[in-house]
Amino acid sequence: MAKEPAPQLQTIDPAAAEVLKRAEALGYSTAFSRAAKMAACPIGAEGACCQMCNMGPCRLVPTKANPDPVGICGATRATVAARNMARHIAAGTAAHSDHGRDLVFTLDAVAKGEAQGYELRDQVKLHTIAGYFGIKTEGKDAKAIAGEVAAAAMADFTRQKGTLAYTKRAPKKRQEIWQQLGITPRGIDREVVDTLHRTHMGDDQDADHLLLGSLRTSLADGWGGSMMATDISDVLFGTPSPLVTKVNLGVLKSDEVNIVIHGHEPTLSEMIVRVVSEPEMIEYAKSKGAQGINLCGVCCTSNETLMRQGIPSAGNDLNQELAVITGAVEAMVVDVQCIMQALGDLSKKFHTKFITTSPKVKIAGAIHMEFDEHHALDIARQIVRAAIDNYPNRKQTEIPTHMADLVPGFSHEYIRYMQGGALRGSFRPLNDAVMSGRLRGVAGVVGCNNPRTTQDLAHNYIVKEFLKNDVLVVQTGCGALANAKYGLLVGEAAMEYAGPGLREVCEAIGIPPVLHMGSCVDNTRILTVLTEMATEGGLGEDISDIPGVGIAPEWMSEKALAIGAYFAASGAYVIFGVNSPVEASDEVTQIMSAGWEKIVGGKMEFVPDPAEIVRRSLAHIDAKRAALKLPPYDPNKYGKSGDARMNELLRLPLEQRQTALYGMKV
Repeated sequence: MAKEPAPQLQTIDPAAAEVLKRAEALGYSTAFSRAAKMAACPIGAEGACCQMCNMGPCRLVPTKANPDPVGICGATRATVAARNMARHIAAGTAAHSDHGRDLVFTLDAVAKGEAQGYELRDQVKLHTIAGYFGIKTEGKDAKAIAGEVAAAAMADFTRQKGTLAYTKRAPKKRQEIWQQLGITPRGIDREVVDTLHRTHMGDDQDADHLLLGSLRTSLADGWGGSMMATDISDVLFGTPSPLVTKVNLGVLKSDEVNIVIHGHEPTLSEMIVRVVSEPEMIEYAKSKGAQGINLCGVCCTSNETLMRQGIPSAGNDLNQELAVITGAVEAMVVDVQCIMQALGDLSKKFHTKFITTSPKVKIAGAIHMEFDEHHALDIARQIVRAAIDNYPNRKQTEIPTHMADLVPGFSHEYIRYMQGGALRGSFRPLNDAVMSGRLRGVAGVVGCNNPRTTQDLAHNYIVKEFLKNDVLVVQTGCGALANAKYGLLVGEAAMEYAGPGLREVCEAIGIPPVLHMGSCVDNTRILTVLTEMATEGGLGEDISDIPGVGIAPEWMSEKALAIGAYFAASGAYVIFGVNSPVEASDEVTQIMSAGWEKIVGGKMEFVPDPAEIVRRSLAHIDAKRAALKLPPYDPNKYGKSGDARMNELLRLPLEQRQTALYGMKV
């Protein structure tokens, strides 16, 4: 049996390391220890195992006697690797888009007056969305518009022919590329079914064709289900704008009822946010001996509530078990996606109530309290009362003190607003900063945690290197929470970590060098930002022209592969860390890299080494700058940050100051 690594090798998070020591002392396993003990299947990890029929599973491992093995049906390693990848992308598309479908159902229920506790908080955005679907709004009240939007959105899920409405939001050049290749998505559900059908035994057995089809499926998520999910969440719960909150396990409180919300659905978490603030519920908690109710989150539900209401976060995905091990959690309330089954047994070792809420998800060992938006407040109150009733059962606790400030809430609407205000907001200042060289480029660093690698290490290293090289970073999901723990998502980080050009931009606008853009479904906000940059002018005509990259350093889920594919299909260079699930086939590796770049302008690569990820990213950014005939990046051009430099110049004699500012005497 493999020896467990010391906690400091499993994570760079001091709070996580502290709790891992407690878990080891108590003899309890975690994802970290299980990953150390269980080696990954080398055949499946590289995509060389086929389980598509009962003639197998076929393990396509080359040997001296058989250097180019095929399956019993004759399937090659390229076919098997491509088929596996396509199925991963279909599953990821289904998961994130189904999230969008549930929000459409909620919007429809609100329109009909059947959704308890919900309201249309951003009616301006509702009108904007109506425009995307070609719905006329003049003379209609908000609920009538919401009903029509819900109907149009649902039609895009079930559409059999034609194209998704949201694809028209992409740059015109990008739409033309999709049309020429025949990969403009039709209906969201149709594309998922299409991929599942073509990957059935005896169907599509051409790697290139399989992967092209998977791009169309992924686009149904990025420019369909996920994009609608983000938009409708904003309508129902408010479009985010910056605020200040805290992150890491130190947000748990020793004298209050701790409720941790985990998963991805904002419909439930938003109601719990409302209920824990009710005076009668707070008084009920005090009657049980607590000083109040402390709500916090992990994973993407946490991102949803921290960017809208400032609810603190207990950390990213790998902190879910650790929160329970502190002994301070009265209830772990979950809905869908990224929830570890281990929470069922683990919660029984403490006093924690593990509560599942989604009709799609039941987990052995959990209490099931099914959520229904028609009775949302009533169910939320039942859940919160169950947590409060559990407070007297609490025993010894060990809560780390580590936590950090962060500034979340940078929706694409706010990013536009912050560059000119309500009247002059645009992406022109951002484009100008890239064109002048103050910003070398832009990067989205997103994605999961993975216990197969040191928690947060790659996220932190890559982002710090980008900042040092004047690359503005946007983050979503567990990646955003990773770097928030280490103080990178506050304004002060620009002074410590950013290069001179980026620091000047951050000072001028008043922003952190790393912008929190939401949960993993909100990667579509990044698509919108890239589209606005492309249409603003000066950086080409398409997303593929922009000096930018997308990185998933610790990817873990199939959703991450779907996200990477729709970004690649939209023209972005995307790099995944950890390992390659298509390593078994050089042909598939080349198709997804050079092959996709040739036809769609974007590509996906798998690079385990964080330093190599940075090197390739910066080389790509510089190549895009050169293609746009922009001046080469020069880190010495701007020297010092704007405010510091201006204060220095103001102390110079007049003639010297004029020469320094204008290059000549005035």
